[in-house]
Amino acid sequence: MTPAELIRDLAANGPRRAYLLAGEEPLLRDDSLAALREAVLGSGDPDFNFDRFDGSCTPGVLVDALRTLPVFADRRLVVIQEPEGRRGSARALLDAVADWVGAEEEGGAPETSVLVVAASKVDKRARWVKAFGKSVVVCEAPKRARDLAAFIQEEATRQEVSLDRGVAEALADRVGPQLLLLRNEIAKLALLAGPGETVSRAHVGAGTPLSAEEPIWDLTDAIGEGRSADALRVLGRLLAAGEAPPMLLGALVSHFRRLARTAAGAEVPGPPFVRKKLAAQAKRYGPARLRSALGAIQETDLALKGAGVLKPELSLERLVLALAA
Repeated sequence: MTPAELIRDLAANGPRRAYLLAGEEPLLRDDSLAALREAVLGSGDPDFNFDRFDGSCTPGVLVDALRTLPVFADRRLVVIQEPEGRRGSARALLDAVADWVGAEEEGGAPETSVLVVAASKVDKRARWVKAFGKSVVVCEAPKRARDLAAFIQEEATRQEVSLDRGVAEALADRVGPQLLLLRNEIAKLALLAGPGETVSRAHVGAGTPLSAEEPIWDLTDAIGEGRSADALRVLGRLLAAGEAPPMLLGALVSHFRRLARTAAGAEVPGPPFVRKKLAAQAKRYGPARLRSALGAIQETDLALKGAGVLKPELSLERLVLALAA
Protein backbone atom coordinates (compact mmCIF):
# COMPACT_ATOMS: atom_id res chain seq x y z
CA MET A 1 0.00 0.00 0.00
CA THR A 2 1.00 3.63 -0.39
CA PRO A 3 1.26 6.09 2.54
CA ALA A 4 -2.02 7.66 1.40
CA GLU A 5 -3.69 4.24 1.41
CA LEU A 6 -2.25 3.58 4.87
CA ILE A 7 -3.89 6.72 6.22
CA ARG A 8 -7.24 5.76 4.71
CA ASP A 9 -6.96 2.21 6.06
CA LEU A 10 -6.14 3.46 9.56
CA ALA A 11 -9.17 5.75 9.50
CA ALA A 12 -11.47 2.98 8.33
CA ASN A 13 -10.15 -0.07 10.20
CA GLY A 14 -7.68 1.04 12.86
CA PRO A 15 -4.09 -0.22 13.19
CA ARG A 16 -3.02 -3.73 12.25
CA ARG A 17 -0.62 -5.92 14.20
CA ALA A 18 2.51 -4.93 12.27
CA TYR A 19 3.71 -2.74 9.40
CA LEU A 20 6.81 -2.56 7.23
CA LEU A 21 7.68 0.94 5.98
CA ALA A 22 9.93 0.05 3.05
CA GLY A 23 11.61 2.57 0.76
CA GLU A 24 14.30 5.17 0.41
CA GLU A 25 12.14 8.30 0.69
CA PRO A 26 12.53 9.57 4.29
CA LEU A 27 9.62 12.00 4.05
CA LEU A 28 7.15 9.21 3.22
CA ARG A 29 8.56 6.96 5.95
CA ASP A 30 8.31 9.76 8.51
CA ASP A 31 4.77 10.66 7.43
CA SER A 32 3.69 7.01 7.62
CA LEU A 33 5.23 6.59 11.05
CA ALA A 34 3.54 9.78 12.27
CA ALA A 35 0.17 8.48 11.06
CA LEU A 36 0.74 5.14 12.81
CA ARG A 37 1.83 6.84 16.01
CA GLU A 38 -1.33 8.93 16.03
CA ALA A 39 -3.52 5.90 15.31
CA VAL A 40 -1.88 3.70 17.97
CA LEU A 41 -1.09 6.17 20.75
CA GLY A 42 -3.40 9.10 20.07
CA SER A 43 -2.95 11.65 22.81
CA GLY A 44 -1.63 9.04 25.27
CA ASP A 45 1.66 9.32 27.12
CA PRO A 46 4.43 7.98 24.83
CA ASP A 47 6.88 7.60 27.73
CA PHE A 48 5.31 4.29 28.74
CA ASN A 49 3.85 3.06 25.47
CA PHE A 50 6.43 3.83 22.80
CA ASP A 51 9.77 2.08 22.19
CA ARG A 52 12.20 2.79 19.35
CA PHE A 53 15.17 0.53 18.52
CA ASP A 54 17.83 0.34 15.82
CA GLY A 55 19.40 -2.65 14.11
CA SER A 56 21.58 -3.43 17.12
CA CYS A 57 18.54 -4.43 19.18
CA THR A 58 18.61 -8.02 20.42
CA PRO A 59 15.67 -10.39 19.89
CA GLY A 60 15.11 -10.61 23.64
CA VAL A 61 14.79 -6.86 24.03
CA LEU A 62 12.38 -6.70 21.10
CA VAL A 63 10.16 -9.50 22.37
CA ASP A 64 10.09 -8.04 25.88
CA ALA A 65 8.98 -4.69 24.49
CA LEU A 66 6.25 -6.29 22.39
CA ARG A 67 4.95 -8.33 25.33
CA THR A 68 4.89 -5.38 27.73
CA LEU A 69 1.34 -4.37 28.53
CA PRO A 70 0.29 -0.79 27.72
CA VAL A 71 -0.10 1.73 30.53
CA PHE A 72 -3.45 3.56 30.58
CA ALA A 73 -3.89 2.82 26.89
CA ASP A 74 -5.13 0.10 24.55
CA ARG A 75 -1.89 -0.45 22.68
CA ARG A 76 1.85 0.14 22.63
CA LEU A 77 3.96 1.11 19.62
CA VAL A 78 7.32 -0.58 19.01
CA VAL A 79 9.51 0.71 16.16
CA ILE A 80 12.68 -0.81 14.70
CA GLN A 81 14.74 1.23 12.25
CA GLU A 82 17.03 -0.35 9.66
CA PRO A 83 17.10 -3.87 11.16
CA GLU A 84 19.46 -5.09 8.43
CA GLY A 85 22.04 -2.43 9.26
CA ARG A 86 24.30 -4.99 10.95
CA ARG A 87 23.97 -8.01 8.72
CA GLY A 88 26.27 -10.25 10.75
CA SER A 89 24.09 -10.07 13.87
CA ALA A 90 20.73 -9.19 12.34
CA ARG A 91 19.54 -12.71 11.45
CA ALA A 92 18.19 -13.55 14.90
CA LEU A 93 16.44 -10.18 15.16
CA LEU A 94 14.82 -10.58 11.74
CA ASP A 95 13.69 -14.10 12.67
CA ALA A 96 12.10 -12.64 15.81
CA VAL A 97 10.32 -10.04 13.68
CA ALA A 98 9.00 -12.73 11.34
CA ASP A 99 7.85 -14.86 14.26
CA TRP A 100 5.99 -11.95 15.85
CA VAL A 101 4.26 -10.92 12.64
CA GLY A 102 3.33 -14.50 11.78
CA ALA A 103 2.02 -15.22 15.28
CA GLU A 104 -1.21 -13.41 14.45
CA GLU A 105 -2.53 -16.33 12.46
CA GLU A 106 -1.39 -18.76 15.14
CA GLY A 107 -3.02 -16.79 17.93
CA GLY A 108 0.25 -16.77 19.84
CA ALA A 109 0.57 -13.18 21.13
CA PRO A 110 -1.82 -10.69 22.69
CA GLU A 111 -3.05 -7.79 20.57
CA THR A 112 -1.54 -5.08 22.77
CA SER A 113 1.47 -3.99 20.70
CA VAL A 114 1.88 -2.73 17.15
CA LEU A 115 5.24 -3.42 15.55
CA VAL A 116 6.57 -1.04 12.90
CA VAL A 117 9.75 -1.77 10.97
CA ALA A 118 11.25 1.07 8.92
CA ALA A 119 13.85 0.09 6.32
CA SER A 120 15.23 1.99 3.35
CA LYS A 121 16.08 -1.23 1.50
CA VAL A 122 14.60 -4.71 1.88
CA ASP A 123 15.01 -8.05 0.15
CA LYS A 124 11.49 -8.98 -0.91
CA ARG A 125 12.50 -12.65 -0.93
CA ALA A 126 13.40 -12.63 2.77
CA ARG A 127 11.13 -14.51 5.18
CA TRP A 128 10.73 -11.55 7.51
CA VAL A 129 9.65 -9.27 4.64
CA LYS A 130 7.14 -11.81 3.28
CA ALA A 131 5.65 -12.14 6.77
CA PHE A 132 4.16 -8.63 6.52
CA GLY A 133 2.00 -9.59 3.55
CA LYS A 134 -0.29 -6.69 2.65
CA SER A 135 0.98 -4.57 5.56
CA VAL A 136 3.94 -3.24 3.58
CA VAL A 137 3.88 0.54 3.04
CA VAL A 138 5.92 1.47 -0.04
CA CYS A 139 7.84 4.68 0.68
CA GLU A 140 9.47 5.54 -2.63
CA ALA A 141 9.52 8.89 -4.40
CA PRO A 142 7.50 8.91 -7.64
CA LYS A 143 9.69 8.12 -10.66
CA ARG A 144 7.34 9.25 -13.44
CA ALA A 145 6.49 12.89 -14.06
CA ARG A 146 2.74 12.28 -13.92
CA ASP A 147 3.04 10.42 -10.60
CA LEU A 148 5.10 13.26 -9.19
CA ALA A 149 2.47 15.75 -10.33
CA ALA A 150 -0.18 13.61 -8.61
CA PHE A 151 1.84 13.72 -5.37
CA ILE A 152 2.06 17.51 -5.64
CA GLN A 153 -1.70 17.77 -6.13
CA GLU A 154 -2.37 15.50 -3.13
CA GLU A 155 0.05 17.48 -0.99
CA ALA A 156 -1.58 20.77 -2.02
CA THR A 157 -4.98 19.32 -1.07
CA ARG A 158 -3.58 18.27 2.31
CA GLN A 159 -2.30 21.81 2.88
CA GLU A 160 -5.63 23.25 1.63
CA VAL A 161 -3.84 25.08 -1.18
CA SER A 162 -5.58 25.50 -4.52
CA LEU A 163 -3.42 24.95 -7.62
CA ASP A 164 -4.28 26.28 -11.05
CA ARG A 165 -4.17 23.94 -14.05
CA GLY A 166 -0.60 23.00 -14.96
CA VAL A 167 0.95 24.15 -11.66
CA ALA A 168 1.63 20.63 -10.41
CA GLU A 169 3.41 19.76 -13.66
CA ALA A 170 5.41 22.99 -13.55
CA LEU A 171 6.57 22.29 -10.00
CA ALA A 172 7.48 18.73 -10.96
CA ASP A 173 9.66 20.03 -13.79
CA ARG A 174 11.38 22.68 -11.69
CA VAL A 175 11.98 20.79 -8.45
CA GLY A 176 11.95 17.13 -9.45
CA PRO A 177 11.30 14.24 -7.02
CA GLN A 178 12.49 16.11 -3.92
CA LEU A 179 9.40 15.57 -1.82
CA LEU A 180 10.35 17.53 1.28
CA LEU A 181 11.41 20.45 -0.90
CA LEU A 182 8.12 20.24 -2.81
CA ARG A 183 6.14 20.24 0.43
CA ASN A 184 7.88 23.41 1.58
CA GLU A 185 7.58 24.98 -1.87
CA ILE A 186 3.80 24.54 -1.93
CA ALA A 187 3.55 26.33 1.42
CA LYS A 188 5.78 29.17 0.17
CA LEU A 189 3.79 29.59 -3.03
CA ALA A 190 0.55 29.72 -1.03
CA LEU A 191 1.99 32.63 0.95
CA LEU A 192 3.09 34.31 -2.28
CA ALA A 193 -0.38 33.94 -3.81
CA GLY A 194 -2.13 35.20 -0.68
CA PRO A 195 -4.82 33.78 1.65
CA GLY A 196 -7.53 31.93 -0.22
CA GLU A 197 -5.98 32.59 -3.64
CA THR A 198 -5.13 29.99 -6.26
CA VAL A 199 -1.46 29.35 -7.00
CA SER A 200 -0.81 29.98 -10.69
CA ARG A 201 2.02 29.16 -13.08
CA ALA A 202 3.06 32.79 -12.79
CA HIS A 203 3.58 32.32 -9.06
CA VAL A 204 5.74 29.27 -9.76
CA GLY A 205 7.81 31.21 -12.28
CA ALA A 206 8.27 34.11 -9.89
CA GLY A 207 8.85 32.21 -6.67
CA THR A 208 10.24 28.75 -7.23
CA PRO A 209 13.52 29.55 -9.03
CA LEU A 210 14.46 32.09 -6.36
CA SER A 211 13.46 30.13 -3.30
CA ALA A 212 14.15 26.52 -4.25
CA GLU A 213 15.58 25.53 -7.62
CA GLU A 214 18.61 27.75 -8.04
CA PRO A 215 20.13 27.50 -4.52
CA ILE A 216 19.61 23.74 -4.36
CA TRP A 217 21.01 23.23 -7.85
CA ASP A 218 23.94 25.48 -6.94
CA LEU A 219 24.68 23.13 -4.05
CA THR A 220 24.21 19.87 -5.94
CA ASP A 221 26.15 21.19 -8.95
CA ALA A 222 29.09 22.19 -6.77
CA ILE A 223 29.06 18.81 -5.03
CA GLY A 224 28.61 16.82 -8.25
CA GLU A 225 31.43 18.69 -9.99
CA GLY A 226 33.83 18.31 -7.07
CA ARG A 227 33.97 22.01 -6.14
CA SER A 228 34.26 21.59 -2.38
CA ALA A 229 34.83 25.24 -1.50
CA ASP A 230 31.85 26.39 -3.58
CA ALA A 231 29.68 23.65 -2.08
CA LEU A 232 30.50 24.79 1.47
CA ARG A 233 29.83 28.41 0.50
CA VAL A 234 26.40 27.59 -0.93
CA LEU A 235 25.58 25.39 2.07
CA GLY A 236 26.47 28.23 4.43
CA ARG A 237 24.25 30.60 2.45
CA LEU A 238 21.30 28.20 2.61
CA LEU A 239 21.73 27.62 6.35
CA ALA A 240 22.02 31.36 6.97
CA ALA A 241 18.79 31.88 5.02
CA GLY A 242 17.01 29.61 7.50
CA GLU A 243 16.86 26.37 5.55
CA ALA A 244 16.71 23.48 8.02
CA PRO A 245 19.43 20.78 7.84
CA PRO A 246 16.85 17.95 7.45
CA MET A 247 15.34 19.72 4.44
CA LEU A 248 18.74 20.20 2.83
CA LEU A 249 19.62 16.58 3.53
CA GLY A 250 16.36 15.55 1.88
CA ALA A 251 17.39 17.47 -1.23
CA LEU A 252 20.75 15.69 -1.28
CA VAL A 253 19.03 12.32 -0.81
CA SER A 254 16.76 12.97 -3.77
CA HIS A 255 19.62 14.25 -5.94
CA PHE A 256 21.88 11.27 -5.30
CA ARG A 257 19.03 8.83 -5.84
CA ARG A 258 18.46 10.47 -9.20
CA LEU A 259 22.17 10.08 -9.94
CA ALA A 260 22.00 6.40 -8.96
CA ARG A 261 18.97 5.82 -11.19
CA THR A 262 20.70 7.65 -14.05
CA ALA A 263 23.84 5.54 -13.60
CA ALA A 264 21.67 2.40 -13.74
CA GLY A 265 20.10 3.52 -17.02
CA ALA A 266 16.67 4.31 -15.56
CA GLU A 267 14.52 7.18 -16.79
CA VAL A 268 14.58 10.24 -14.51
CA PRO A 269 11.83 12.88 -14.84
CA GLY A 270 12.90 16.41 -15.67
CA PRO A 271 13.73 18.71 -18.57
CA PRO A 272 16.51 17.68 -21.00
CA PHE A 273 19.16 20.01 -19.57
CA VAL A 274 18.62 18.51 -16.11
CA ARG A 275 18.92 14.94 -17.40
CA LYS A 276 22.12 15.90 -19.25
CA LYS A 277 23.60 17.35 -16.09
CA LEU A 278 22.64 14.28 -14.07
CA ALA A 279 24.25 12.00 -16.65
CA ALA A 280 27.54 13.92 -16.46
CA GLN A 281 27.60 13.81 -12.67
CA ALA A 282 26.62 10.12 -12.55
CA LYS A 283 29.49 9.30 -14.90
CA ARG A 284 31.93 11.19 -12.66
CA TYR A 285 30.90 9.23 -9.57
CA GLY A 286 30.31 5.76 -10.94
CA PRO A 287 28.00 3.11 -9.39
CA ALA A 288 30.29 2.07 -6.51
CA ARG A 289 30.91 5.61 -5.31
CA LEU A 290 27.24 6.47 -5.61
CA ARG A 291 26.39 3.56 -3.31
CA SER A 292 29.00 4.83 -0.87
CA ALA A 293 27.56 8.36 -1.10
CA LEU A 294 24.05 7.11 -0.32
CA GLY A 295 25.46 5.24 2.67
CA ALA A 296 27.12 8.43 3.95
CA ILE A 297 23.84 10.31 3.52
CA GLN A 298 22.00 7.63 5.50
CA GLU A 299 24.54 7.90 8.33
CA THR A 300 24.07 11.68 8.39
CA ASP A 301 20.30 11.20 8.47
CA LEU A 302 20.67 9.08 11.62
CA ALA A 303 23.02 11.70 13.10
CA LEU A 304 20.46 14.46 12.50
CA LYS A 305 17.84 12.32 14.24
CA GLY A 306 19.90 12.12 17.42
CA ALA A 307 22.43 9.36 16.85
CA GLY A 308 25.38 11.72 16.33
CA VAL A 309 27.39 13.94 18.65
CA LEU A 310 27.96 16.84 16.23
CA LYS A 311 25.60 19.73 15.67
CA PRO A 312 23.33 19.21 12.63
CA GLU A 313 25.09 21.98 10.69
CA LEU A 314 28.51 20.41 11.28
CA SER A 315 27.25 16.96 10.34
CA LEU A 316 25.90 18.40 7.09
CA GLU A 317 29.17 20.23 6.36
CA ARG A 318 31.15 17.04 6.86
CA LEU A 319 28.81 15.19 4.50
CA VAL A 320 29.08 17.87 1.81
CA LEU A 321 32.88 17.72 1.97
CA ALA A 322 32.82 13.93 1.64
CA LEU A 323 30.39 13.99 -1.28
CA ALA A 324 32.34 16.67 -3.15
CA ALA A 325 35.79 15.09 -2.58
